[in-house]
Amino acid sequence: MKYFRTTVCALALAAVATTANARDLVMNANTSDPAQKQAMEDLIADFEAAYPDIDVKFNLYDHEAFKVAMRNFLVSDAPDLITWNAGNRMKVFVDLGLLEDVSDVWEAEGLYEKMPAVVGASSVDGKQYGVPYAYYAWGFYYRQDLFDQAGITETPTTWEEFLDVGAKLNAAGITPVTIGTKNLWPAAGWFDFLNLRVNGVDFHAELMDGKVKYTDERVKNVFAKWAELVEADFFVENHPAYSFQEALPFMNQGDAAMYLLAPFIVSMFPEDVRAKVEWFPFPIIDEAVGIYEDAPTDSFHIPVNAKNKDDARLFLAFAAQADNQTKTAGTLDMLPPNVNASVKDDRFAKGGFAQLSKADGIMQFYDRDTDPALAKVGMQGFQEFLQNPDRIDQILERIEAERARIYGPL
Repeated sequence: MKYFRTTVCALALAAVATTANARDLVMNANTSDPAQKQAMEDLIADFEAAYPDIDVKFNLYDHEAFKVAMRNFLVSDAPDLITWNAGNRMKVFVDLGLLEDVSDVWEAEGLYEKMPAVVGASSVDGKQYGVPYAYYAWGFYYRQDLFDQAGITETPTTWEEFLDVGAKLNAAGITPVTIGTKNLWPAAGWFDFLNLRVNGVDFHAELMDGKVKYTDERVKNVFAKWAELVEADFFVENHPAYSFQEALPFMNQGDAAMYLLAPFIVSMFPEDVRAKVEWFPFPIIDEAVGIYEDAPTDSFHIPVNAKNKDDARLFLAFAAQADNQTKTAGTLDMLPPNVNASVKDDRFAKGGFAQLSKADGIMQFYDRDTDPALAKVGMQGFQEFLQNPDRIDQILERIEAERARIYGPL
């Protein structure tokens, strides 16, 4: 623990100044899935071992229950720490004045240099309001045996190569892509990547912030690319009937070859299928645009109304430490934002880490980067487009009407 004692000495001195009866540290978390729960319990145990005079009270909520309760407890009876998502979901509570500025932790720990990829994800108006503990790369999970069966010898790196892969799979009687859009959000991943690959990160960020009309020609260009895939029969039929889990059997049974999704899909593959699955990043469409990725980020935050902010800052500093991020992200099958951390010895993790390491920038995810009400209307439109691409003008007008309602006319 030598590294920790030397880097957080200023924070530690502040914590020592707290009274002896104020050493309870209350954390409310939405990390209720088994791996998430284990990761938090391990991190808390390691923190308490390093600081035996601090007792962490860990309150665990179901994901949906947490969303409902969060605003209430941030206002009325705030814990000292919460887990939440970076990006727009964080910004909503920053704008309400409910989350603490923790730029001092970033400065004291040198996190601007150690966690460069997620600086923007935790920032509002140049200030930091959280400390990320894990993030993950989206990409294509594909069955190597089905690629072999279709005569595909290399994974696609360009749009033209991707279209060629789809044509070869269809010719072999294999649907190129499985997807379940009953949840809506899987289609949003496609929109994010297409927009980032066609228009770049600055335009994407402006669109997410409501500063660009959805009827803009640049947005229509994104859907023109997407339509190329729909018209080439890339996607499984009747996908609105399937959740993202229910779309997995198409790949497990060898009926579909690829799935654009996040690392949590890996544990859902049967063992025999998992052995045949590999990974590649979303292909480049325009080399001049740059490489930008979706990398949803989970983070710790201190409520403005927290009672024990000193010890909460100690916890943030501890959670940001490279060895702790290695352990936490490994348990989660995710990636550590700290560049000095180690990545799990796993082909999927290593592939995602390599891709994010060379990215020119990252975004969170459609429903984390834009207003929640607009995200819902947008994702409904994406789902409809995948079934009826000829309705694109009506779909974009409907999404634009919602954007104008929320953000105002342009």
